[in-house]
Amino acid sequence: MPVSRLLEIMAKLRDPNGGCPWDLEQSFATIAPYTIEEAYEVDDAIRREDWDGLRDELGDLLLQVVFHAQMARESGKFDFEDVVAAICDKLVKRHPHVFGDAEIASAAAQTDAWEKQKAVERAARGATSAMDGVPLALPALLRARKLISRARRAGLSNKDVEPITEQALGEVLFVAVEQAERAGIDPEQALRDASARFEQRMRRQE
Repeated sequence: MPVSRLLEIMAKLRDPNGGCPWDLEQSFATIAPYTIEEAYEVDDAIRREDWDGLRDELGDLLLQVVFHAQMARESGKFDFEDVVAAICDKLVKRHPHVFGDAEIASAAAQTDAWEKQKAVERAARGATSAMDGVPLALPALLRARKLISRARRAGLSNKDVEPITEQALGEVLFVAVEQAERAGIDPEQALRDASARFEQRMRRQE
C-alpha cells in the first residue's frame, strides 16, 4: 500500500542507525515552515491549473504530515494512525446530516452548523473566548479576516459597512501597501498589530 511504504520510508529516514543526518536533526519547529510552504505550493498549482504539479505538491504536503507524525511517534505523543482516526472522527461528527439523522437544507446552513460544532469543540478544549484558537502564524490578512468573522458570529462586531466591489477593495488594499512602503512600515506587521488590538477589544466586550 503506497501510504504504508511512505511511512516506512519516513521511519527509515529518521532511523538513528543509518538514517538521513538532515532528517534526524529536524524537530516540529524546524519542519513547520516547510509545511506552510508546501501548502502555498499546493494553492499555487491549483491557481495555475497545473494538475501534474498539483499531484506532486500534494505528495510533498502529505510528506509533511508523515514527517510530523513520525516525530510524534518517536516521542510517544501519537502516530499517523491516530492522526487519521482523529480526522475521520471529526468529519463524521461535523456532518450529522450525512452520517446521522440531522437535516441540512443548504451549503450555507452546513457552514453555519460546521462553525457551531467547531465552537463546541473549542469550548470542550477549554476555550473561553470566540477569539481563542485563531493561529498567530496565519498570514496577517487571513488572521484579521478570521478574527472579524469570529467576532461577527459571536455578536461582538456587527457594524454595517458600505458595499464595496472586489476591484475597489483590491485598489484600497494596494494603496495601503503602497503607503506603507513609502513610509517604511511593514504592512504585514502593521496589520498583525491592528488585529491584536481588535482581539483585545473583543475579549473585553466578552
